[in-house]
Amino acid sequence: MVELGRVLVMLGIALVVIGGIVMLLGRTGLPLGRLPGDVLYRGKNTTFYFPLASCILLSVVLSIVLFLIGRMKR
Repeated sequence: MVELGRVLVMLGIALVVIGGIVMLLGRTGLPLGRLPGDVLYRGKNTTFYFPLASCILLSVVLSIVLFLIGRMKR
């Protein structure tokens, strides 16, 4: 049970850090979620939105960060 508690505490800390980063990014005015490659379709009664370019950009940035963290642990 001690290990489960540690994992939950670490996940909570990670969520707080990620939330803080998202709040700071929202204040900087970065167009994340409104990039040119994001798909937006507005029909008569429906709206479909998929942030394709934002997802790809976020994936690349997270891959680089995790790669660098992995290299530093060696």
